[in-house]
Amino acid sequence: MQIELAESLRDTRTGKEASEILGKCVHCGFCTATCPTYQLLGDELDGPRGRIYLIKWVLEKNECSERTRFHLDRCLTCRSCESTCPSGVRYGRLLEIGRDLVEQAAPRKRGEKIIRWVIRRFLGGPLFAPFLAIGHLVRPALPARLARQVPRRRSAGERPVARHARRMLVLEGCVQPAIGPNINAAAARVLDRAGISLVSSPNAACCGALSLHMTAVGEARQSIRRNIDAWWPLFESGVEGIVMTASGCGVTVREYGQLLADDPEYADKAQKISAATRDLSEIVDQSHPGVVEGAEAIQVAFHSPCTLQHGQQIRGKVESTLERAGFPLVEVADSHLCCGAAGTYSMLQPDISGKLLGNRLRSLQGANPDVIVTANIGCQVHLESRSEVPVLHWIELMDNPGTVRKTHR
Repeated sequence: MQIELAESLRDTRTGKEASEILGKCVHCGFCTATCPTYQLLGDELDGPRGRIYLIKWVLEKNECSERTRFHLDRCLTCRSCESTCPSGVRYGRLLEIGRDLVEQAAPRKRGEKIIRWVIRRFLGGPLFAPFLAIGHLVRPALPARLARQVPRRRSAGERPVARHARRMLVLEGCVQPAIGPNINAAAARVLDRAGISLVSSPNAACCGALSLHMTAVGEARQSIRRNIDAWWPLFESGVEGIVMTASGCGVTVREYGQLLADDPEYADKAQKISAATRDLSEIVDQSHPGVVEGAEAIQVAFHSPCTLQHGQQIRGKVESTLERAGFPLVEVADSHLCCGAAGTYSMLQPDISGKLLGNRLRSLQGANPDVIVTANIGCQVHLESRSEVPVLHWIELMDNPGTVRKTHR
């Protein structure tokens, strides 16, 4: 695809990067076949190819309308199109560039800006956990439809004391500690049995994805620098790397080097952090876990998050690990498709998100599994809100199959 950048972008790093990405697109349309929003809505502008043309116009004319932003907002950023693209177009990165330019060329209305600011501050800040605790208290009194929107209360259990020579960092995150405190605890117990101790830094918080995908790029970069500052002393003390238990965080941390490539103070550190980041499935897969007692009695359906299979291009590791542990996996149709969670997408685009969720659950529950497992807290909560069977993080199942029996259906 040929592009003539607007003069204001011609000599910028952003313009050059966008031009390089667009240059690989050959208009083939393979991406539309696997795009959840295009399949659902049938509008070319709600598919990757159409959105690429919208971004191309902004890059060339440095102007756009609210209609442009409307279609870019409806993208899930699932990056399924990247897995399909025969030319290797980095659509996810192009979308980030396009959304940022659109925010500048066609600013949102004040009310919309406030809503998005509140969501970022609430989910990524200290108020989320207390509000969730209140939600747990009133949940029994709520109508069933509303009660399902409040994630059920979970307890973490004990974490083993760091005692092994092999140590790896784990990101606690912003939302996950409140909604799924058992995930990192279960990961620590499983890895402890494999001779690896998990450690964390109290100064590390949100990975930056929340701000990044809501086009608050400056906020995202601040979060990234804060995490690098928190982790760097531990890197210097000998930790092997960083284990990500939420694939949504993992795909962002793996791109720290790209996101701070123009920062002379942090570029080198960011690149090393990204290179040292691993999804939990990669670490557990290498440890060759033995058969887990009671696993054979539990039929499992695995939902692979888009951030795992498309964003990080990690496929099959969770499934093979579960199978080696003795868990029978049921076949899931359309396993490449998004569940509709997509970070804050379920809050900002509830109608589309809800339809995608219904489609996904029909596929996951089609073979009557005893449990659905996934690898990202956002997917887990979204699926659980309407699932007829328990939904867990896969590492919780590896740690203790009895968790399924303790989960309320």
